Amino acid sequence: MSALDFLWHLCNFFAPAWVVAALMAAGLKLLWRTELKAKPWRGLALWGGVGGSLGLLAALALLGRDGKMAGYGLMIIAIALPQWLLSLKR
Repeated sequence: MSALDFLWHLCNFFAPAWVVAALMAAGLKLLWRTELKAKPWRGLALWGGVGGSLGLLAALALLGRDGKMAGYGLMIIAIALPQWLLSLKR
């Protein structure tokens, strides 16, 4: 595997976490506009993406391979947790 192939594999491994985190942050800002007025969209997406990436790495370590539904469920929980914690802070 070349270095470029490795880079593509790495990007494709983490892409679902970052896309879902960005969509979830946009949905949060849309649905809870007044409550999250002070929270920037980038901050919500960034922490959600980091949490989702860690969730995918944990799923890979626990399950032994990528692409299982339990792994994606763990990713969703890991994305939602930091965004929920950020929305609680005032």
